[in-house]
Amino acid sequence: MNEEKAVEKSDKVLNKKRHEIAPANELIKKPFLNEFELAAITGRAVSTLRNERFMRKGLPYLKVGGRSIRYKSEDVIAFMEGRRISFDETMQ
Repeated sequence: MNEEKAVEKSDKVLNKKRHEIAPANELIKKPFLNEFELAAITGRAVSTLRNERFMRKGLPYLKVGGRSIRYKSEDVIAFMEGRRISFDETMQ
């Protein structure tokens, strides 16, 4: 009986709402991204993005309506390019 409950519980966990994410080259074309799309592009966890918003750090964002968070694609690209590391300089 306990095994049946465990199987039912695992089925419920697997049936949680999953977010379908388009490929990154299509996401960049969108003017605004949600936090799941941003996480797919940047490789950061959604929880990290949420924590950075709470701490008032990280990427600039827009709050649409009461709870909907959006990031401008232009801001995302600028943020990522601003942290570029290059090895053009030779070490002496």
